[in-house]
Amino acid sequence: MSRGTAETAAACSDRICGPDETWRRIAALLPRFGITRLSRLTGLDRPGIPVWNAVSPNARSIVINQGKGITDIDAKVSAAMEALERAVAGDPLVPARSAARRDFAATGETCLPLDVFIAAGQPFVGEGETLDWLAGRDVVTGARVWVPQEAVCLDRTDTAPRFWQSSDGLASGNCETEAMLHGLLERIERDADRLWRLLPRESRLAAAIDPASLASPVVNDLAARFHGSGLDLRLFDITSDLAVPTYAAVLAENGILKRQRPLFHDATIGYGTHPVAARAAIRALTEVAQSRLTFISGARDDLFAETFTRPLPAETLALFEARPRPAKAYPAPSGDAAALLAWCLERLAAAGIGPVVAVPLGDASLPVSVVKMVVPALENPEGARRHAVGPRALSRMVFGTP
Repeated sequence: MSRGTAETAAACSDRICGPDETWRRIAALLPRFGITRLSRLTGLDRPGIPVWNAVSPNARSIVINQGKGITDIDAKVSAAMEALERAVAGDPLVPARSAARRDFAATGETCLPLDVFIAAGQPFVGEGETLDWLAGRDVVTGARVWVPQEAVCLDRTDTAPRFWQSSDGLASGNCETEAMLHGLLERIERDADRLWRLLPRESRLAAAIDPASLASPVVNDLAARFHGSGLDLRLFDITSDLAVPTYAAVLAENGILKRQRPLFHDATIGYGTHPVAARAAIRALTEVAQSRLTFISGARDDLFAETFTRPLPAETLALFEARPRPAKAYPAPSGDAAALLAWCLERLAAAGIGPVVAVPLGDASLPVSVVKMVVPALENPEGARRHAVGPRALSRMVFGTP
């Protein structure tokens, strides 16, 4: 890694310290949380975009966690932090409160039963039903908000969970604000993707942009790596009405449109969201490299045999027909993680979306923070929930908005 590359990576970061310092903070934690080794996957693919994984053999969710970045140390730390946050989410280090919904009402406290996360085939939480709850905080008002522990934890050893479990909105950081920002960006990203997928094909394809029009040296370098490796790249601006820049990158071998029977793993997709458009695009491009290496390595335990034999959906294949246009310009807010978080909260408030709740899952013994961000009004990824879609998706389906 050249010094210039490291300096470029630092300029694209909103972390309070560099990846080397973060690694010094977390390296000794790995054995405590069952993380036995880290592996560099980069060389398994041609573009050379850094991708690492972290292995947790007895994990409560997935064993293989992945990370990506502009530099090797970025990707290594990213993989380790993902493994740590999943381990903490599987067994939170904060105390739970056993109570019923009516107990909170009796004491004037606020709870969110999170019906939106109830798993398919499971009943909603009754007023008198006792559950374990974790304390969260309304990020805007500062008020305490209780949420069901099972709705925010990540324990796949439960074969019949009451709540749909997802890592969406789960994030770690060198401080709580940093974790909150990145967890919220993921929630905004998933919401934008859900809404984009509901558009007619013509509208989805019209969202393709020319990466060069972002005028970012890092974006240009990443795109050049793909093109120089014989890969076909499409970058889509899927930003929602929230106006937080969000991109989807789709990647396949050149000539994918001419293949007679392309398979699911022949095309990969990556997403990125950030208040600064170029950083959002960088996230999407590094994630699509990670997604491709997921299939190449074949190591991730949520990949199944049928993943490598099922056909590529026609809607995904059609994305490579898109003809890119110049990118839309977005205002580029500046500042640290706190300033960027405040900017995102303003965007949500302007759209009438709330509450935004941060649920800390770690404790003071950790040198990093792990937080689950809960924003019930935003759309969620596909999953086995009683409510398959939320009000924003329904509005898109019926009225074409937001």
